[in-house]
Amino acid sequence: MWELVEVFRDEAMLAGFAQIIPPMFEDIAVFTRLGESTDVVTKELYDLEDNGGRRLALRPEFTASVCRAYVQERPLIPWKAWYAGPAFRQERPQRGRYRQFDQVGAEVIGSHDPDIDTEVIALAASFYRRIGLNQVVLLINTLGDQADRPRYLEALRGHFSADLDSLSEQSRHTLEANPLRVLDSKRPADADLVAAAPLLIDYVSDDAASAFQRVQGGLRALEIPFTIAPRLVRGLDYYTRTAFEFASSALDAAQNAVGGGGRYDGLVADLGGPEEPGVGFALGVDRTLLACDSEGVFDPQPASPQVWVVAATAGTEALQLTAELRRAGLSVNRSFDGKSMKAQMKAANRSAAPVAVIVGDQEVADDTVSLRLMQGDGNQAVVARREMVSKVKELLQL
Repeated sequence: MWELVEVFRDEAMLAGFAQIIPPMFEDIAVFTRLGESTDVVTKELYDLEDNGGRRLALRPEFTASVCRAYVQERPLIPWKAWYAGPAFRQERPQRGRYRQFDQVGAEVIGSHDPDIDTEVIALAASFYRRIGLNQVVLLINTLGDQADRPRYLEALRGHFSADLDSLSEQSRHTLEANPLRVLDSKRPADADLVAAAPLLIDYVSDDAASAFQRVQGGLRALEIPFTIAPRLVRGLDYYTRTAFEFASSALDAAQNAVGGGGRYDGLVADLGGPEEPGVGFALGVDRTLLACDSEGVFDPQPASPQVWVVAATAGTEALQLTAELRRAGLSVNRSFDGKSMKAQMKAANRSAAPVAVIVGDQEVADDTVSLRLMQGDGNQAVVARREMVSKVKELLQL
């Protein structure tokens, strides 16, 4: 997992993002701004009370925490921040959906420019490309401005209410709170009505439509393939204008979203800050790793050590030798619990380490070590202890 995070860090830093480490819990009001009709707030939020009677919540996502940090610290804009770490939701655990899950992500606060939208999408796309995922597709949509929302919500409410009995019970409850969330339903009973629902793109302002065209043009200029998904609404109420999602065809269709994000131009102000726009995304580490497994991106077997240390002596030579070799940048392992020479050599063979460094009482007395190639004819040579690292690297052709 940490290798994946390091790849994301490298990509984010190349794009000018600096790391932020938000707290794992915040005042619950930070997260209730996500939208009172969203499942994250109504069903999934871990609501806690500390010894001082303060209501806190384990973070269910990072964007609100990053915006809260911006309001508190007021860095220069545009402020570009990336993060990595666990988030928590009261989910019903299943493959690809957990109560504790890891995310990497990036946020930009302080620019209305649609090119920023394109840049953050390009960062995510570059990350997936770099780790070797080939079956990830980019879906995009525009959610319009907040002023566009009432007309569209009214159109949705009328559409779904006209055939209320055909909706699932869950979606009937959702319709009362926020008709937009019904579009996110994956329930078979809702499929036909959702497919026939009015399109949001028909209700957005000219400015929002123009910005969406700019984002599409930017993606084409960067040769990033995308599909316009007019039903894509994302799961949080704070999104405006650009919304996007990365989906993996290598995963089960019900849980195939590996990341996504969009604009949230009103969230900073909702948290007590100035009217600064924002855009960003979060990528699910757990689902991304599942997609990597499905595509065979990583070797499922742990990497073999380069060197195995075999010590047939009661001293501390094994500790010293492994430490010296590791300081030289080599991956090294050894046996423990005072195993016999025969048992240690069997362990060396099983490890698939190409080189074994062997030391016994005679080697200790002579200040030497024995080096053995574990493949081929198994030749063994005695070398001075001071030459051990250089000789091992020669055998490994480093």
